[in-house]
Amino acid sequence: MKRSGLITTKIGMTRLYDDGGVAHPVTVLAVGDCTVIGNRTQEKNGYVANILGLREAKAKHVAKPQLVAAEKAGVKPYRKVVEFRVSDDCVIPVGTQLVASHFVAGQFVDVQATSKGKGFQGAMKRHNFGGKEATHGVLKAHRSIGGTGMREWPGRVLKGKKMAGQMGNEIVTVQNLKVFGTDEADNLIFVEGAVPGANGTFVLVTDAIKKEHKDLPVPTVAAKAEVAAVEAETATETEAVAE
Repeated sequence: MKRSGLITTKIGMTRLYDDGGVAHPVTVLAVGDCTVIGNRTQEKNGYVANILGLREAKAKHVAKPQLVAAEKAGVKPYRKVVEFRVSDDCVIPVGTQLVASHFVAGQFVDVQATSKGKGFQGAMKRHNFGGKEATHGVLKAHRSIGGTGMREWPGRVLKGKKMAGQMGNEIVTVQNLKVFGTDEADNLIFVEGAVPGANGTFVLVTDAIKKEHKDLPVPTVAAKAEVAAVEAETATETEAVAE
């Protein structure tokens, strides 16, 4: 079983207390208007996935390819659109509004977001280099990285050498964060620990790939409610016909 993830927005960090009075640092993630706007099928696309959108956008604020795709699908354009690959039993109907209770308190999740950009930084800050000695002949080069290449062979700087450069502003995934709880009224998810990115960053939340999960809503809470309603309506009609 592989369930769909959610697109959320990072609100910030706070602390929450458990039943024993212990404080837990948590990151608050807002689900907002995260909606299923399309599906991928094995027959047509070669794989199975749910297409999710978050934060409705005006047409003038959306790239033309995305706008055309939204018009073809018959849905509104969204600011953030993401595909989540799922198993066949976790396909969610188009138009389903996803909620925070898609995740359960106590389960583990993986989060992915764009980290804060820190600009051009030296090797000590960027790669945790130790630097050179404070004395013993070192003059005005205490934070430099030292030699970067070789002599005759290979006679160049090898690719991937740790040097000064742009730091941050890259996609970062943090695994195995525990869900402290959810707020269904405000559609919020509370995740223990820190999540990459500044406040307001889009954060993708999925079931932790390295953990086993039990008693999760499949394919999701809203979809299960819809299926139950349809089954109840069918049962009522059957009873009416029988009478």
